[in-house]
Amino acid sequence: MKKVIEGKMYNTETAEELAFRGNGLTPNDFDYVGETLYRTKNGNYFLHGEGGARTQYAVSNGRTVYGGSNILPMTIEQAKSWAEEHLDGDEYIEIFGEPEEA
Repeated sequence: MKKVIEGKMYNTETAEELAFRGNGLTPNDFDYVGETLYRTKNGNYFLHGEGGARTQYAVSNGRTVYGGSNILPMTIEQAKSWAEEHLDGDEYIEIFGEPEEA
């Protein structure tokens, strides 16, 4: 998927895929959500999300609601926050390096 946002190209084909998280449902389920974190060649982060008709990725044609997808640019802080919520510690460290110990 390609999307231009604020004059910058976000392309899932050329960016580095860093992590995926799904909610355990199949893609044909109305409640399915799958999100993939990417980093562009220039070091920018973005999330490619897709989901069913009852998710934040749903789209409507005015009469019917159906599944869809979107690209959301993220700051490094937003990407780290997403990773903290959805990845385990080893996956986080692989992407962002080891954080300061608590």
